[in-house]
Amino acid sequence: MSPDNDRDRDRERGFDIFAAIQISKDSVKGMEIEYIDISPLPMLNTDLEVDGNFPPVVEAFRQKILQADSVLFASPEYNYSVTAPLKNAIDWASRPPNCWADKAAAIVSTGGSFGGGLAQYHLRQIGIYLDLHFINKPEFHLNAFAPPAKFDSNGNLIDPQSKDRLKEVLLSLLAFTLRLKGNS
Repeated sequence: MSPDNDRDRDRERGFDIFAAIQISKDSVKGMEIEYIDISPLPMLNTDLEVDGNFPPVVEAFRQKILQADSVLFASPEYNYSVTAPLKNAIDWASRPPNCWADKAAAIVSTGGSFGGGLAQYHLRQIGIYLDLHFINKPEFHLNAFAPPAKFDSNGNLIDPQSKDRLKEVLLSLLAFTLRLKGNS
């Protein structure tokens, strides 16, 4: 799938993850964010695991998680929780051996009045069992509908304060990642 299609799909979800990618490239030395498309993952079904092997698309996804130093979750809120595709991806990577264990993580979200904050809370609860270690502060949940405009007509994050807050999250994630790896 082309980057433009990925970008369009993410804009529909309410957060331009590409803003975080661009900020990391421009002003967070030592951090590189790789977008991982979870849409090809089949719904979790342990019958698809054959002789201890996962389907190739699942194994490729699991390897990306294993290779990552940390994880940035960007997700809107649906029914006070994370999206079904995100929960599915989390579950696939949690199958033994758990790919999430001992990873530093952060969450960013946009939405209505609380900006996805309830989804973030639920994701933190899920992370406890997975042994994910989330940064506590700063938090980034953005009310995308309150003035001033946060996004342009193409879905790009344009609000300078929001960009600054997003950069703070990325810097905190980087520092926490280094600390967990013993490189502080």
